[in-house]
Amino acid sequence: MCTAASEPATGPTFSEFYKLGKSQPELDFVDVPLETDIPLYMDPFAISQRVDPWSRGAHETILDFFQRTTTAIREGNVFRARKLMGHLREPNETRLGLSKGRPRGAGLGRHQAQLLLEALSQSSAVSTGLLSSLEECELVVDGVGRDKLSDLTTNVIRSHLVQYTREQCELLSVPIQEVPVPPSYDPDQGVWRSQYVRLPVDDRGMPVLLVPKSIVRYEPAYDHQHFHRRIVLEFLQAEHLRANSSLVQTLKSGERRVTKKALLPSYPCTRKAIAEVVSQHPHLLKKYRSALKQAKASVVPISDEREVARLARILSDALRAIAVGSGSASQYHSLMVGVLEMIFFPLLVHPKKEQEIHDGRKRIDILMENADRTGIFSLLQSTRGLGCPFVAIECKNYREDVANPELDQLSGRFSRERGKVGLLCCRQFDDRARFVARCRDTLKDGRGLIIPLDDERVLRLLGLLGAQNRRQAVQEFGEMVREVWLG
Repeated sequence: MCTAASEPATGPTFSEFYKLGKSQPELDFVDVPLETDIPLYMDPFAISQRVDPWSRGAHETILDFFQRTTTAIREGNVFRARKLMGHLREPNETRLGLSKGRPRGAGLGRHQAQLLLEALSQSSAVSTGLLSSLEECELVVDGVGRDKLSDLTTNVIRSHLVQYTREQCELLSVPIQEVPVPPSYDPDQGVWRSQYVRLPVDDRGMPVLLVPKSIVRYEPAYDHQHFHRRIVLEFLQAEHLRANSSLVQTLKSGERRVTKKALLPSYPCTRKAIAEVVSQHPHLLKKYRSALKQAKASVVPISDEREVARLARILSDALRAIAVGSGSASQYHSLMVGVLEMIFFPLLVHPKKEQEIHDGRKRIDILMENADRTGIFSLLQSTRGLGCPFVAIECKNYREDVANPELDQLSGRFSRERGKVGLLCCRQFDDRARFVARCRDTLKDGRGLIIPLDDERVLRLLGLLGAQNRRQAVQEFGEMVREVWLG
């Protein structure tokens, strides 16, 4: 089983402890070991670049906290700044970081939070309003490394992680109990609130917060050394060449150059020195962010593709082995949750089980959030005008053929807020062409786009993953969409 760590984990992982019978590729969250931390970090930049509803909400909370804190510092409101920073703690609940043995939080503590506040207060980049995001602190504020940036993020979005953890536990039937957790930040009021919440716990009764695997990194995007080397020094090289400064060398070929080594005595790789350059040339921050958007656009995989390929073959066998009929409906539903996660991640994320709508009068088997930026689910919105912030999924382990009632049931789950795209998973069709024609009629009537996924199509997609050909699997699904859309 892949545990998302670069080194073998000690003790059981979350999935092993709760006997979920699922590997990392089937899970939307990082399958952390419970008795130690792993070297993964929550990255606020990764959160800011995602388009799924959960990430957008978390990003807005981070922005609110950062803006309120820096505003208080600039206005000299020390009391307000201390209130905002005073609730930052060592977030042991996620098991992310570099602690040895039992998780104990190697990052923020009370003293560290006070030092961080002092560093922010003394930073010219903060006092001048130059910084626009939390992750930029890593570039210009002393004491803000990847571990503290991750800890800061965890503290600020704790309420979002609580909600996410509870949804995943409901999806996977993991027991939860009421436990105290550190205060959560309330962006509506700009205050921290203490609370008891229902969460899973480890063997010591300590709460566990699950973290979406889409927002973690081995190396967070913002890095002051990379920024200094690739943005600051390269800009200064051009500036000194333009000014024909004393650092310019003329080679025998006549070529003029300024080496990065020659710049280092005057522009060392320290956050203070970087801040001085950035204060005079603030466009460098925008240039760096733009470059990272391109370089860091894809999700960092925490599952080896060979593990995905191996698991795809196992899941294919498991699907074939499930009997058709109501007696195996729960088994089919549970298997499809992991299958769809593995097939569609990172395009679709954060699956929720049997999501209630219309005040509980209707339920959706599975609801997943659309995190697609450039692929088929994104194109449905941008070029087809078919909104789909969420994708509704129904799983039918029927002996008989699915038909109009199942189509009407799924299209009845669509709305402007949830979207109008769904997947109908079933075992087989007596006449698939006729069912596809019904899906086209549903689309033409303005009731939404429904893509039929029978065992044959699911096994085909799993087979491509088993051959380590994810690109072809994505293209294959695109053809299934076009089959209904274009007719």
